[in-house]
Amino acid sequence: MSSYKGLDPKQRQSDAAAAKKAMLDKFRAASQDPAIAQKLAERAAVNEARLRRTAEREAAKKVQDAKLAEKAARAAEAAAQAEREAERLEAVAAAEKGEQAAVLEAEQKAARDARYAARKAAKKVRRRGY
Repeated sequence: MSSYKGLDPKQRQSDAAAAKKAMLDKFRAASQDPAIAQKLAERAAVNEARLRRTAEREAAKKVQDAKLAEKAARAAEAAAQAEREAERLEAVAAAEKGEQAAVLEAEQKAARDARYAARKAAKKVRRRGY
C-alpha cells in the first residue's frame, strides 16, 4: 500500500488564499451587478409602499375608533337623558300620588267629621227626649 503524499503546506496555503480571493471577487462582481441593484430598489419601493399602506390603515383605524367613541358618547348621553326624563316622570307621578293621597285623606276626614257630627247631633236629640 502506498502512502498519500499531499501537497506541501505552502502550496495548500496559497491554494486556500486563491480560493478565498476567487470567492471575494465573485461576491464583489455580484454586488456590482445592475440587476441586483434594481432588485434592491424594487424591494425598497415595495417596502416603502407597505409602510405607507400600514400607516394609512392605522390612521383610518384611529378615525374609525374616534367615530365609534363619539357614537358611544352620544348613546351614553341619550341614555342618561332618558334616565333623567324617567326619574322626572317618576317624581311627577309620586307627587301626583301624594296629592291624591292627601285629597283622599281630606275626604275621609271630612266624612269622619260628618259622621261624628251626626252622632253628636243624634245624641243631643236623644238627651232632649224628643
